[in-house]
Amino acid sequence: MGMYQYIREAWRKPTETLEDLWQQRIIKWRREPATIRIERPTRLDRARSLGYKAKPGFVIVRQRVTRGGRQRPQIRHPRRPKAMGRRKDLTMNYQAVAENRAADKYPNCEVLSSYYVAEDGLHYWYEVILVDRTNPSILADSNINWILNHKGRSERGLTSAGKRARGLLHKGKGAEKIRPSLRAHNRKGN
Repeated sequence: MGMYQYIREAWRKPTETLEDLWQQRIIKWRREPATIRIERPTRLDRARSLGYKAKPGFVIVRQRVTRGGRQRPQIRHPRRPKAMGRRKDLTMNYQAVAENRAADKYPNCEVLSSYYVAEDGLHYWYEVILVDRTNPSILADSNINWILNHKGRSERGLTSAGKRARGLLHKGKGAEKIRPSLRAHNRKGN
């Protein structure tokens, strides 16, 4: 097995020492800001598989997203029964939200992709791979400079997390579109 496969296995089936290390990390991460730039990826195997390279122009950001917040407070004013629904489904998954927030903090960078790192009862943590559009090494690299022509990928839902949130990466029978669409679901009044 190669090095990346060992890393992948350690994430899949952690030992007791690794679980203790992850708990200590989460305690430390809770005290940090919601968006923080880090020197190197926590999950090197996952970052490399998504296109990360250890060269100038690639930026790794750890983004914290608060869980929950999907239920609105009860409405006390008169409403017709159809409009009294308190359940509010998010149209984006947490990973897509994390990518958008990282992109807002780094406006000169473009989101390449992101991956899950940790979670606790209150938060999710994702690491977002950003590419600096103005860096000379990115401009010269023909494998990654395609991203220069794709501005606002995360806001338009063009990253893999955004496509999953839009129902385009559905893997079911025949890989069909999810029915009903989000629009139709909202039209029903749920």
